[in-house]
Amino acid sequence: MGLLEGSGLFWLGLIGTLLCYQFVLRTPSIRQNGIALRKPPNTLPLVGNGILFLQARQKLFSWFVKCERQFGYETFQISVPTLPPGVVVNDPKNLEYVFKHESIFGKGDFFKRLSWDLFGNGIINSDGELWKVQRKAGLAFLNNSNLRVLTDVALPQYLGHSVKYLREQASRDNVVDLQTVFHEITSQLMGKMAYDMEMHADDDFTLAFDYASGATTERFQNPLWFITEPFTGSRFRKSLATIRTFGNRIVETAATKHHKQAQEAATISDSSIDRLDRVSGSLIQSLLDVFGDNQQLVSDSALNFLSAGRDTVAQGLTWSMYLLMQHSSVTDKIRSEVQKLLETRGESLEEFNGKSDGVNSAVFTPTSLPYTMAVFYEALRLYPPIPFEIKQCEKATTLPDGTYLPKKSIVFWCTWAMNRSKISWGEDADAFRPERWLTEDGKLITKSAAEFPVFNGGSRLCLGKRMAELLAVQVIATMVLLFDFVPAYEGERVSKSSLTLPMEGGLPCLVKPRENYQG
Repeated sequence: MGLLEGSGLFWLGLIGTLLCYQFVLRTPSIRQNGIALRKPPNTLPLVGNGILFLQARQKLFSWFVKCERQFGYETFQISVPTLPPGVVVNDPKNLEYVFKHESIFGKGDFFKRLSWDLFGNGIINSDGELWKVQRKAGLAFLNNSNLRVLTDVALPQYLGHSVKYLREQASRDNVVDLQTVFHEITSQLMGKMAYDMEMHADDDFTLAFDYASGATTERFQNPLWFITEPFTGSRFRKSLATIRTFGNRIVETAATKHHKQAQEAATISDSSIDRLDRVSGSLIQSLLDVFGDNQQLVSDSALNFLSAGRDTVAQGLTWSMYLLMQHSSVTDKIRSEVQKLLETRGESLEEFNGKSDGVNSAVFTPTSLPYTMAVFYEALRLYPPIPFEIKQCEKATTLPDGTYLPKKSIVFWCTWAMNRSKISWGEDADAFRPERWLTEDGKLITKSAAEFPVFNGGSRLCLGKRMAELLAVQVIATMVLLFDFVPAYEGERVSKSSLTLPMEGGLPCLVKPRENYQG
């Protein structure tokens, strides 16, 4: 009788619940042309693939790669207790179908329920009209005029601050975390331009959001999160409270400045500083215009845009520098390309690094530095900022390969695994080779969203794609031209638990200014 007391009763009840769910409530196997889909390795009775999802994410990445190597483009079914039936797609044709049919494949109740506490009604977590109005506000913020201010004024200024900081740390032989450096740049950029607020990489909000993102990810991996979280989620709840407080402050600050800005608009000149001031806070003002007095909705939307526009770009830059520190020949090619550009423009390296308020990085663009851009694309391929994506069928449909998906079924794709497909990328798919992104005459190769789903696709193509490209080429070119970076860590760097791909422990390194640029 002792086995039926205390924890024994809990586990017996849990097993009974899972058995009931597995055999009574779950939808039958998903079929392709009338034949049940194959299931991946390590699928167990009752729990399906549930135990696999409890593993550290690096092991989960490896498992998805193993499945991709085994199944190729074949769609296969995964099953996790308490989750709707789901499939994993690796074929670009299937993914293109998903991208083109937004009305069928939405965020769905499953995703929204697990991420609601963090994202609320923001653009990351919404469908339909609510998503459309937020996307419209985002497009208005990222118009060509604002992007010009970002590349010509704001980014050179904040990048110059980081260059100064790195030189100071180098003079003291201090170890620097490049992930924090890049996060500081994107925090300042988004804070000023989107919200007209001062934001930093180490403020309370950033630390709280970082933790909450990891805790939300664990909900997707742990099918019993709703049982364990009440006992283990104290820090998560505190982090969410910090995030909400910050979101409310964004809205209150913007509302206060709105009237003042309208009065001063006529007196703004065309100097660089005034150009930046003119567009500062334009995103939050657009959201206030759209949602009016609904402060919670404005706050949710603002926080979603902040996460999407700040964290993923900083992470992409971090993984880029991590790879460059391992491949000196690639670093040399970037330097050669940058120096050739400056020579062609008749600009000296002293002039480039001589601005009092920053660096003259605006001359670096994806078009003028295609190899540097290829390095960033290749880093995103191997270390995609969004390693997993999930959609839910709003109605039954059939994929191009004949897989019938019932209503409410889940569609997964693992960008991490798809980007390592030897079918798509060749036998050297695991290797870092920027040249794969260039034609024989050195021009950038364009991949479709379904082939390279790092920026999502279809109507949900990442709003900040162009901004990320412009920012990345300036930062990478500047950092590589002015500094040598020496790793201050051992072994392989991996990502920590998060909805995105932050580097566990950051990217610590020693910084050495390159006084002789030609060397």
